[in-house]
Amino acid sequence: MIGRLGSVLAAMLLVSATGPAQAAAAQPVPEIMAALGDSISTGFNACGWYVSCPMRSWSSGDNHEVSSHYLRLSAMSGTLQKHNLTFAVPGATSADLLGQVRKAVAAKADYVTILVGAQDACVATEQDMTPVTTYRSRIDAALAELRAGMPQARVFVASIPDLRRLWQVGRTQPLARTFWTAGRVCQSMLANPTSTKRADAGRRERVRARVMAYNRAAAKACAAFGSGCHSDGGAVFSFPFTLDHVSKWDYFHPNMEGQRILAKQTFEHGFTWDDPR
Repeated sequence: MIGRLGSVLAAMLLVSATGPAQAAAAQPVPEIMAALGDSISTGFNACGWYVSCPMRSWSSGDNHEVSSHYLRLSAMSGTLQKHNLTFAVPGATSADLLGQVRKAVAAKADYVTILVGAQDACVATEQDMTPVTTYRSRIDAALAELRAGMPQARVFVASIPDLRRLWQVGRTQPLARTFWTAGRVCQSMLANPTSTKRADAGRRERVRARVMAYNRAAAKACAAFGSGCHSDGGAVFSFPFTLDHVSKWDYFHPNMEGQRILAKQTFEHGFTWDDPR
């Protein structure tokens, strides 16, 4: 659940979209948290062959080697003990976010993390990618539902990883190329991984541009939500991950170390919490 060319600009755009809200006052530690999104937030392939591993989720996991948001917040007050919920689902797109939000509202989650959009871009062809306007409208609808059901909830929106970075670090590795091709993994970006033809290079650039547009759209939706929502300022997108952070089961999803990095990057760019200790 992920080179740097253009990432600084992307981060600047995302930071400007969220504005000064990132410096808001410290928030009380939540009592119930929920992870929403896709396979990255379920810890998919982080501890086994093509299975989710919620214990190693960057958001709601309880594995101390990952040091998730849940464990960091629990360490502050203990109020989250046994209240880490995972409504994220492997393969989910922005179209599934509203349903996940409804589950979070029913569970009375007062802290929600969202990482969704990789599967809107990782499709069979670039023509199949979700339009940016559709992606934004789905994020807006989900956040509106959350505001209506849990007005005091805090929301953290993580940026989608840089899919082109994955191609860059894996394209010279035979095993990575084999998994991508045999498993039809993210073909909009990873098809013909060794090709240097203009058509393939252009396709990769356009898919990357779509991911950047999703990230800007999500950050703007978060800013419109108000001080109760923070985005990561592009921290996940701009992180220079390597194959050491990726599962060797598919060379796509974050492994345990990748999940640990996600947890660190996102928590450091999220809310300032009122630690009662």
